[in-house]
Amino acid sequence: MDDVIQFHDQYYILATASRARERSAVLQHGDTFAVFDLHGDIGVLGPGEQGLYHEGTRYLSRFRLRLNNERPLLLSARVKDDNELFGADLTNGDMPLVGGAVLARDIVHVFRARFIWDGTWHERVRLCNYGRTPVRLSLSFECEADFADIFEVRGTERTRRGTLLRPALTTCDLSLGYRGLDGEGRRTIVTWSEQPSTTSTDSIGFDFELQPQSPVSLCLSIRCDRDQRLVAPRSYREASSAAKAALDQTRSEYAIVETSSERFNQWVRRSAADLRMLATRTEHGEYPYAGVPWFCTPFGRDGIITALQTIWINPRLARGVLTYLAATQADEVNVERDAEPGKILHETRSSEMARLGEVPFGRYYGSVDATPLFVVLAGAYLDRTGDRAFASALWPHVERALSWIDRYGDRDGDGFVEYSRRSPTGLVHQGWKDSQDSVFHADGTLAEPPIALCEVQGYVYDARCHAAKMAEVLGHHGRADRLRDQAERLRASFEERFWCEKESTYALALDGHKQPCRVRTSNAGHCLFSGIVSPERASKVAQGLISPEGFSGWGIRTVLNVEPLYNPMSYHNGSVWPHDNGIIAAGFSRYGLDDLISVPFSGLFDASFAMDAYRLPELFCGFHRRTGEGPTLYPVACSPQAWAAGVVFHLIQSCLRLSIDSECRSVVAARPVLPPFLTHLRLLNLELPFGRVDLLFERSGGGAADPRTLGGWPQGVMNEYEQDVRVSVLRQEGDFDVRTVTLSARRPRPGL
Repeated sequence: MDDVIQFHDQYYILATASRARERSAVLQHGDTFAVFDLHGDIGVLGPGEQGLYHEGTRYLSRFRLRLNNERPLLLSARVKDDNELFGADLTNGDMPLVGGAVLARDIVHVFRARFIWDGTWHERVRLCNYGRTPVRLSLSFECEADFADIFEVRGTERTRRGTLLRPALTTCDLSLGYRGLDGEGRRTIVTWSEQPSTTSTDSIGFDFELQPQSPVSLCLSIRCDRDQRLVAPRSYREASSAAKAALDQTRSEYAIVETSSERFNQWVRRSAADLRMLATRTEHGEYPYAGVPWFCTPFGRDGIITALQTIWINPRLARGVLTYLAATQADEVNVERDAEPGKILHETRSSEMARLGEVPFGRYYGSVDATPLFVVLAGAYLDRTGDRAFASALWPHVERALSWIDRYGDRDGDGFVEYSRRSPTGLVHQGWKDSQDSVFHADGTLAEPPIALCEVQGYVYDARCHAAKMAEVLGHHGRADRLRDQAERLRASFEERFWCEKESTYALALDGHKQPCRVRTSNAGHCLFSGIVSPERASKVAQGLISPEGFSGWGIRTVLNVEPLYNPMSYHNGSVWPHDNGIIAAGFSRYGLDDLISVPFSGLFDASFAMDAYRLPELFCGFHRRTGEGPTLYPVACSPQAWAAGVVFHLIQSCLRLSIDSECRSVVAARPVLPPFLTHLRLLNLELPFGRVDLLFERSGGGAADPRTLGGWPQGVMNEYEQDVRVSVLRQEGDFDVRTVTLSARRPRPGL
């Protein structure tokens, strides 16, 4: 059965084939990305999302290389570790030649090198004859462009489309065009470096006389143009040089993590490379696009969480996110966009369907949590950098976000922030679990709006705490006092209304009748992350999450497997999301539950080296871990996904607990720990407001229980954590102190 998973909501992705059947490669730069098979071809076999995309439109739906009209044999293929280049080694099969001769297989080597830069696909093909006599061969490329909108590719049907234009062919290029219903002309322009032997409106051919041991090369470029945004032509060499320089610059902006485990190092390197690839330069700074292929665009929630995950190793990303979201903050009530003054963006798109309003996501605000999380990130950025000037410039936007929370977020004045979509075409659910069946009661009935999610109350609490600290720094002392008072009143109300004693956790949500959804979910772990949970209840929540019902062996499930709508193959009701686990681990760390951090950490680490190229996808299925098998893949998960790439850095910070005090010029490691699979960790080139530092963390003594030695999950593991991690300074630039703080085994609730 091909349709592995079906969705109820019109904006979710139809699963028409299992991705496990055909591996794909991905390249991305800015608003342009490509998905293709390991031969380097598009549209031969594999998932239907293959193509070259630019600004949400598919500019190339078929691109096939043929050697004497036959598909070459694949030897190997890979995307380089830094994601800058795809390479495929191909060769000929047994191939008849003119005159009745046969070219034996493995004589001609074909190497395809490809990268994407500034709206253009650049490719170099090199052919080398390893035989002893000359070989005459033809090399051809089949090209086709359907100009499908990304939502069409995802499965949304359109009653009308624009017009495909007549292809234009010259001696040096082929132009495939489309005029959309939005009036915009879009063109795929294919150019080549050598004189072709044959050309047509869907194919270009080249003849080569290959002498023994004498390689020949051919370069192609495929530009993605539209009327209002033309792409300047560049040679392969020029574009390659520019791409390398940009990569060197962005690489220098990240701190480097090296550990005792080479497998772990490979996970870290892949994650850092994916983050650098997804980080796209906008007019407001760098912004991490959410994921390929479905979410290659700015998302508010995703960008904020990715920035929070990585702020300790690269605060520039957080600054770009804050600047972009402040610039796009809603100014007015717009029902079609679910927008209200002060609200933070959910997503924005520039494809044809979005521009025409066929989908509401041109600039859409249907997210209940992005606004408080924006305030949390603003406070975290000030803590990390001490940049008062930026905080002062951002403060009006923070105040507008807080005003939205008070006025529009709390619709009925009960002190809780809830949502109910106003746009008839918008998202039904507006938390991070936004599929149609993600909020339900213990009997399986779906909750009616307006809905107050438990984690959103935690985000609001944390937002007010961070805003209070910002207000103090900026001299708004009265405002700081009011924010602290609001936060404390919310905390008390939350404990009273959301706690479920029988389930030993917090309700998933309060529905429109203020009835609690008594369902055990990972959402409660986000409450630990925010600090709204009382210390005496934190360990109860944590125990449920790492129980056999909650922990699959690879990660904590979104819904525990005893709940009525649990389905390990669902999008939000039983799957495992890496970023979700990272947030939960940060919650364990915040409450001093050091022995539990390694549970999701170890599970995701093991999952990473069961994945292709050590790349964690957006999510995977929540089936119980089986001996000798890897995680079960989810058929339409984005990979790479920004917050899945960022999770390893979130997990590391949950262990190291680094903080920076700009006033005292100090770096503090608050009782650091290391997971059981690491004996040491080096943190190199950590940029500070007052210098740079290289640190070494070395573990001695005991360690956390390793879930891999306990049948896949820890059973009753809530013991006191005994581990001594020594911190050494390897290199220091600047005048500042590095300190290690010893905390009690069970820390008081952080917050006000």
